[in-house]
Amino acid sequence: MVLLENLPRCNAQRDQVDYFSKDDVVTEYSPVYIAPQEGLKEVDKILTLPGQPKVNFSQYSGYVTVDAKAGRALFYYFTESEDPSSTPLVLWLNGGPGCSSIGGGAMTEQGPFRVNPDGKTLWYNQYAWNNVANVLFLESPAGVGFSYSNTSSDYITGDKKTAADSYTFLVNWLERFPEYKTRDFYITGESYAGHYVPQLADLILENNKITNQTVINLKGIAIGNAYIDYTDRWTGTYDHFWTSALISDEIHEGIISNCNFSSEATISEACEAYTSQADEAFSNIFIYDIYAPLCSSSSNVPPISGFDPCSDNYVYTYLNTPEVQKALHANITGIPGSWEDCNDAINGDWQDMPDTVLPTIKKLMASGISVWIYSGDTDGIIPVTTTRYSMPKLGAPVKTPWYPWDSQGEVGGYVVEYQNVTFVTIRGAGHFVPSYQPERALIFFSSFLEGKLPPKQS
Repeated sequence: MVLLENLPRCNAQRDQVDYFSKDDVVTEYSPVYIAPQEGLKEVDKILTLPGQPKVNFSQYSGYVTVDAKAGRALFYYFTESEDPSSTPLVLWLNGGPGCSSIGGGAMTEQGPFRVNPDGKTLWYNQYAWNNVANVLFLESPAGVGFSYSNTSSDYITGDKKTAADSYTFLVNWLERFPEYKTRDFYITGESYAGHYVPQLADLILENNKITNQTVINLKGIAIGNAYIDYTDRWTGTYDHFWTSALISDEIHEGIISNCNFSSEATISEACEAYTSQADEAFSNIFIYDIYAPLCSSSSNVPPISGFDPCSDNYVYTYLNTPEVQKALHANITGIPGSWEDCNDAINGDWQDMPDTVLPTIKKLMASGISVWIYSGDTDGIIPVTTTRYSMPKLGAPVKTPWYPWDSQGEVGGYVVEYQNVTFVTIRGAGHFVPSYQPERALIFFSSFLEGKLPPKQS
């Protein structure tokens, strides 16, 4: 589903990195493009999705133009809660870079529906996040999912332009849905959205200072199994492989002795040899949840979490059905080719990618908004170890020591509250936390919105 495994391990293999600078974005892309939005909310309303069960909340989807000259438009799917006027607005972003928030977040994680194996009908997810919030799923940047541009050069993009376009989307979307302009607003996401979310939050706070811009009432961010630091990602990943008994002592020791995962280093031949051996450990293991079965017609092993490992296939079939696209108001320009969950070309051509977003996270912590970082503890692509290595670098003292939090009388995970940042684990969850542990994910998410730590065990 996500493409982070394609990110190289050494600076020699990477594009030149530019650290995210809000000054660059504000100077280059502001004031933002704002188009007339009157009447478009009604046009975007979904009457019903093919094969969906009856529900008591409203859904909307459609396009928001972020650059009229280039013909660049981003696609969204919005699920209100059953009580939309009293619940906050939450933006969800999947990562990649280059992966769909509709196919990922909405259809296999915390959206209200999951696709049945027939690829034609939907079943209701009782742990959907729109139980407690109005959830907006955005496919960004252009070229991801149903989002598109009429200018081919737009498909060569990076962190800065993605943040700028997402901000432009929000300003226009709030004109289309003006009842949410002053609503408490949160940004959430996973994986490479560990870049997207903090960068967009930073841009919002900076642009809120400009009097002629829409003031977005940002209250907090939450990022899950997030790619936030280059060095910690690789060091923590291989340490996790070893502690999870996926690689031998010899391979682990070889990596420790021969690999320098700092962003300035060039990987040695010896390091390449040992990491290649380690990577082979995942040839028949689902790296996004190391205890989950693979999607295979010959496999009869039930997944521990209950999540169907072939769900991506069902979503692919469903979202490529013409009747579904019509109901979603998607692919209105008749873009050739199939809808894809991830765009390999966008991922491969990604431009600016800072080695770390920890300085941006520190800045957000100092701003006073709520900052939560969470990890499913069975993920192998950005393991919980990587985040634990990054947390001390934020330099925040502990306020509430580590404790197990409760989910139906069991340990749902663990939490530690630092000054201005909270770290939460979700027990038994892989990279896509709500897919594997939907009830625990909803408990965590509700706590985040309420500004309370997850419940302690009695």
